[in-house]
Amino acid sequence: MYEIVIKVALAIIRPTLTPSPGGAMAARMLFPLIRPILFALDAERAHTLTLDLLSAWGGGTGARGPGDPCLRSNVAGLDFANPLGLAAGVDKDGRAIDGFFGLGFGSVEIGTLTPLPQPGNPKPRIFRLVPDRAIINRLGFNNGGIDAALPRAQAAKRAGLLGINVGANKDTTDRVADYRIGVEKAARIADYVTINISSPNTPGLRDLQHGAALAELLAAADVARHAPVRRPLFLKVAPDLNAAEMDGIARAAIDHHVDALIVSNTTLSRPPLKSGNAKETGGLSGAPLAALARTRLADFRKCTGGALPLVSVGGVDSANEAYARIRAGASLVQLYSALVFAGPGLPHHITNGLKTLLKRDGFATVADAVGTAP
Repeated sequence: MYEIVIKVALAIIRPTLTPSPGGAMAARMLFPLIRPILFALDAERAHTLTLDLLSAWGGGTGARGPGDPCLRSNVAGLDFANPLGLAAGVDKDGRAIDGFFGLGFGSVEIGTLTPLPQPGNPKPRIFRLVPDRAIINRLGFNNGGIDAALPRAQAAKRAGLLGINVGANKDTTDRVADYRIGVEKAARIADYVTINISSPNTPGLRDLQHGAALAELLAAADVARHAPVRRPLFLKVAPDLNAAEMDGIARAAIDHHVDALIVSNTTLSRPPLKSGNAKETGGLSGAPLAALARTRLADFRKCTGGALPLVSVGGVDSANEAYARIRAGASLVQLYSALVFAGPGLPHHITNGLKTLLKRDGFATVADAVGTAP
């Protein structure tokens, strides 16, 4: 029965998901009809179904052009066709890479991948907060292991830049060794590698964001990423940090040649929420995270002195929000939760809106707009 549902849904959706503005408009029109079906399912099952659909579709067969020159930018030595990326956590095992590129993302980040497969935390572990346009998850790095995912990443057509996000196994006795293994393996295939030490769902993981532990980890990762050539290394940090902790992360990142900071992961804090799922434990993402994410972007812009490119994540759900993050200092933006609520037309809606906003304000490129907010 499950396979029949997938095939029928794919037959309905596939003609609308063309990598073009027209396809994005059709997808936006169809999504409200399909959304009640998806939202009637358990959140994790609906997520799996969506990955199956995008994997089967594979991004379409039409040739994709280089994109609008005003959206192109160079960050960490990489040429991004547009500044909008898919955040890690959506496609942990790299099952639908080309499908997500087909939606219009300039970059796709898969993972978090660990050296060994692990099931993650007990289910249920993903909760929609529909009135809040938010999600709480306590997945716990569930994935099939990096060795299983890398062949899929290698085989993908990749109509954009691919990031691979790596982490440590929950029961490892040497977390630094796990990251070293992950970075070394990912660097053979990825366009950039992200170190995730900011998930709130693996006990003790966030301790690696501080002091000697962070310095040791970054030193090991800096060596491991030279396989076979030096890959850009990104560091993903938590939003739940104080000023001293942010200063320490900024100094360590610069000292150990990190190429960009991803600001930030999900939060353990709880702003006022309306949903009945608000008391679930885990990391909160989506619209309620936006204010904190904006604050942390400004904080890291200040404590890095502009010396590191910043990738802003958390509550990005529109062209206006993406543009505000860029003007506040983000060279790139990523999203996840907004895609759940707005549907597959969102990436094209955002990138088309960014073109309009850049033109309105007289910026020739995204890079020209970075950090220009008063």
